[in-house]
Amino acid sequence: MAAGRSLERRVLDKDELDLVAKTHHPAIRELEEAVLDTLTRRLRERRDRAQAIANRRRGAARRGQGPAEPKNSGMRQKAGLLAAALARVNKERTRREHERASDALQANARRALKLKRADAWRSARRPGAGRTARDGMTPLESGRARRIGSPMEAGRVSQFVREPQAARDNRG
Repeated sequence: MAAGRSLERRVLDKDELDLVAKTHHPAIRELEEAVLDTLTRRLRERRDRAQAIANRRRGAARRGQGPAEPKNSGMRQKAGLLAAALARVNKERTRREHERASDALQANARRALKLKRADAWRSARRPGAGRTARDGMTPLESGRARRIGSPMEAGRVSQFVREPQAARDNRG
């Protein structure tokens, strides 16, 4: 379960409380990148310091040199709260990176579509696919060449041309 703000007020000192307060939801979205970098660095320093102190106290208690405080709750809780704040900051960084990547992807897609549409008029016109399996019962197309005119007209023209050709052939 997440720690409440009352626990934060009880365990953290004023400077740490100000740092952790910046990592909660409404405030963290409004931070700039430079401020987020500084906040990350300061939280890491404070967390590492609290963990080091807690580890020293626990080691001293094991060796019998300090008070027997098995949980060492104060520093352990402080380190845990600072680690949770650091996790929120890292999650916000990841969210911003994904948002930037998504924006870049959308911009690239729009640019590609624009280029494709601009190039569409230059692309070669391709003929239709012809007959397909989905057409159902349609008549087969003939493989023979279609006639241009009627056979009667073709005979008339050939007879008309035959006589002048014969006259030219006989002259020679």
